[in-house]
Amino acid sequence: MNPKFFNSQILKTALAVIFPSMLLSACGETSPEVTSPDGRIKVGIQNSGNVLSYAVVTDGDTLILPSRLGVVADGLTPSKDAKVSVSHSKFDETWHQPWGENKEHRNHYNEMAYTLKDANLDFTVRVRAFDDGIAFRYEWKTAATDTVVVTDELTEFAFAVPATSWSIPGNFDTYELEYRQLPIERVDSANTPFTFQLESGKLVGSVHEAALYDYPEMTLRNKEERTLKASLAPLPDGVKAYVSAEFATPWRTIQIGEKPVDLINSSMILNLNEPSKIADTSWIKPQKYVGVWWGMHLGTMTWVMGPQHGATTENAIKYIDFAANNNLQGVLFEGWNEGWESWGGNQSFNYLKAYPDFNIDSIAAYAAKKGIELWAHNETGGNIPEYEAVLDSAFAYYKSLGIHTVKTGYAGGYKGGQFHHSQYGVRHYQKVVETAAKYQLMIDAHEPIKETGIRRTWPNMMTREGARGMEWNAWSEGNSAEYLCIIPFTRLLAGPMDYTPGIFDINYDRARSDAKRLAWNGPNEGCRIHTTVARQIANWVIIYSPLQMAADLIENYEGHDAFQFFRDFNADCDWSEALDGEIGKYIVVARRAGENYYLGAGTDAEARTVKVPLSFLKNGKEYEARIYADDTEGGDPTKVVISSRTVTASDILEIKMAATGGQAVTLTPR
Repeated sequence: MNPKFFNSQILKTALAVIFPSMLLSACGETSPEVTSPDGRIKVGIQNSGNVLSYAVVTDGDTLILPSRLGVVADGLTPSKDAKVSVSHSKFDETWHQPWGENKEHRNHYNEMAYTLKDANLDFTVRVRAFDDGIAFRYEWKTAATDTVVVTDELTEFAFAVPATSWSIPGNFDTYELEYRQLPIERVDSANTPFTFQLESGKLVGSVHEAALYDYPEMTLRNKEERTLKASLAPLPDGVKAYVSAEFATPWRTIQIGEKPVDLINSSMILNLNEPSKIADTSWIKPQKYVGVWWGMHLGTMTWVMGPQHGATTENAIKYIDFAANNNLQGVLFEGWNEGWESWGGNQSFNYLKAYPDFNIDSIAAYAAKKGIELWAHNETGGNIPEYEAVLDSAFAYYKSLGIHTVKTGYAGGYKGGQFHHSQYGVRHYQKVVETAAKYQLMIDAHEPIKETGIRRTWPNMMTREGARGMEWNAWSEGNSAEYLCIIPFTRLLAGPMDYTPGIFDINYDRARSDAKRLAWNGPNEGCRIHTTVARQIANWVIIYSPLQMAADLIENYEGHDAFQFFRDFNADCDWSEALDGEIGKYIVVARRAGENYYLGAGTDAEARTVKVPLSFLKNGKEYEARIYADDTEGGDPTKVVISSRTVTASDILEIKMAATGGQAVTLTPR
């Protein structure tokens, strides 16, 4: 490849900031551009000797200065006499999904395709401008080679003005890292979603990607000042991707809004994915579930068979009965299958054989009799070849047992120097999703590749972890209330998260009283939940997942009046909207399932009162508001104050939250 094609420098001048219209001009000629349907966002492409760049203007102000475009790969170098063609199109549709935060979405954009074409190559930058952001991807068709070897991507995001950002450090193996609030110029690396807010306060946005399939994930690396460059997870030989001669990369996206909640309410990432490839989705059903998982992290249970084994036939019957008696639909058992004794070495699990004290046939039959879905858990420990070798037989076995949900795990390094988030990892995660679809299985992935909206195309990809989840509270410094006010504006922009919320015993009194309790993953005596119980309840609404867990030991729910919220809660949402919030400070979310509404609010370490208009309710109807609030007068974080009142769409609900607290509300038509 001729490196000069993509390695020339793009001139960035002060004029670009002073006169935004100059961004969309080059060499005295008007550059091709595309404008969002509402006319507020413009994206222009510049070409200087076949070196491409793009720029973004919003409301007449520069957001992204001229920034590099391109892919480094043999066969993708246009000749000097390559012809340029530009085409424009419009698109507007309303589509429906079988489940989601919202079941109805509008996909409305204007598109520009900028193509360089010669005898051997068609290279296109396809740009879409939505009212809530922009996206672009690279498409090519080359006759120069059968396999395109991608060694780098040159995509840049050169921010025109100062902005504060929220992100985790760039990492090709994990997303379970602390979020940082930094000026963009101080970010050395970052995973996406990478959320930012202009210092002027006029605009918020988030850099991410959509439709990630046969390609490595994109992270961001600081190139200079406020310019971030795409950085792709490599394969062991240093190559970033081996792809076909005709290919389209994932979309590179910038969501844009006037206020932080606009990012949460955007459907742009989903809209950039193709319609469902699963014709019959009737078997794909959101649900609420429980399991023995939390006991293992607290040390009151173990994954491996022994005196404190969690996945036993006795426990299975107890948890199935609890689910059936409390309007829950599913039960998950980790540690049910042989192989956990190899943990910490060369992990090897048997995905077809249960431990002797877990009679899976009788348990599955009992669950079916009770109308409860039994889940299968597949921890791989990062042993991908072993898992893929039995994938079909294991999934066929689960289907024969009436199981429709599998929770996968990848807590371990991949063999052969492979990264979790490389092309190798992305291909594996997708293979699991597509194989699961063949056997009518839904997937809940832990230690996953990040969500990029593929749940539209493969709606059996239900939820993922992909951030520091609840377990970090069991054996580390834990997740702060501020963290819980950051992830709705960062991680959750990518898609649903299996955070496993809802711990009621926030000081672990029951676990600490267990004389047989074990320390797992380090000392855990000083660990606790860093919120009030009311905030734990609110998290069932705030942290969206179509598979929503009540994660605590079921003994801590029995006889607790506040558990009524989860009994009443419906994970199968029809409509959702983030109503109010500031990144890292507070968040208020409302959802509707059928005729019932659910509201969740949470704050950081500052006590806060938020006034929420209930205008989202249907006009002309009265609703019973059952409120689960903090003990703001007594100051007891373990106490939930429950009250009821009648409200209508014209009312304003005053939500009082204690420090680290929250509030949850069910709104039921009278």
